[in-house]
Amino acid sequence: MDRRKFFNGTAAAAVTGAMAGCAAPAGMQGSARTPFPVAGTFIPVVGSDQVFPVRRIYCIGRNYRAHAIEMGSNPDREPPFFFQKPTDAIQFVAVGTAPDHPYPPLTKNYHYEAELVAALGKGGRNIPIATALEHVWGYSLGLDMTRRDLQRAMGDEKKPWEIGKSFDRSAPVGPIHRVAQTGHFTQGAIWLKVNGQTKQNANLNQMIWSVAEQISKLSDAFELFPGDIIYSGTPENVGPVVRGDVIEMHIDGLPNLSVKVV
Repeated sequence: MDRRKFFNGTAAAAVTGAMAGCAAPAGMQGSARTPFPVAGTFIPVVGSDQVFPVRRIYCIGRNYRAHAIEMGSNPDREPPFFFQKPTDAIQFVAVGTAPDHPYPPLTKNYHYEAELVAALGKGGRNIPIATALEHVWGYSLGLDMTRRDLQRAMGDEKKPWEIGKSFDRSAPVGPIHRVAQTGHFTQGAIWLKVNGQTKQNANLNQMIWSVAEQISKLSDAFELFPGDIIYSGTPENVGPVVRGDVIEMHIDGLPNLSVKVV
């Protein structure tokens, strides 16, 4: 399900309600209007009529040791690094479905990356690791889809590689499960299959930097806010998909996520 389509239904109503009574920014009171509508990005919340408003998408790179090695990095020396995706990269995937996921333009080497997603309900700066998980409102599972050939080409040229990561529908994600329902995810199987064949298979406790550490490190560089989500890294054995492939992803304690590449 595309967030643009989702905005037309429940999310639109939720935003209208949420905006009721909100003061307009300085200089925008009265009859101020935008020249055109821009849809927000929202993810449904399991077991409620709420939707989670996405403010920013942060992603950590090379956060499993074996994956760092396969990407040519030394995980024993490298501090954590992060990149962002635009919020409209979200493609919501409902439980029990396998929606079409369009193969993007310009690439001939399109890769999957299975990841735990943490959704923040509190923000702040310089958040201590010991209290960082108090900022997590919920969890989901997601795919950090990557135009690997474009990413590598830009890296080889010492240029920013957003074109490899930050494109339309590059962040499929399932519904948000509240922490009160699931608890925190510090261990448990994470795997990904393509056409029923296991490609990635690891445990969340193999992360180099835990979710709590990621939140703390991010808050040293950015002021975090409610609505921020964090893609917490992928295990080894990332690889390509082609049109017609079905990707299925699993994390213990969450319903599986599936998409079909078209």
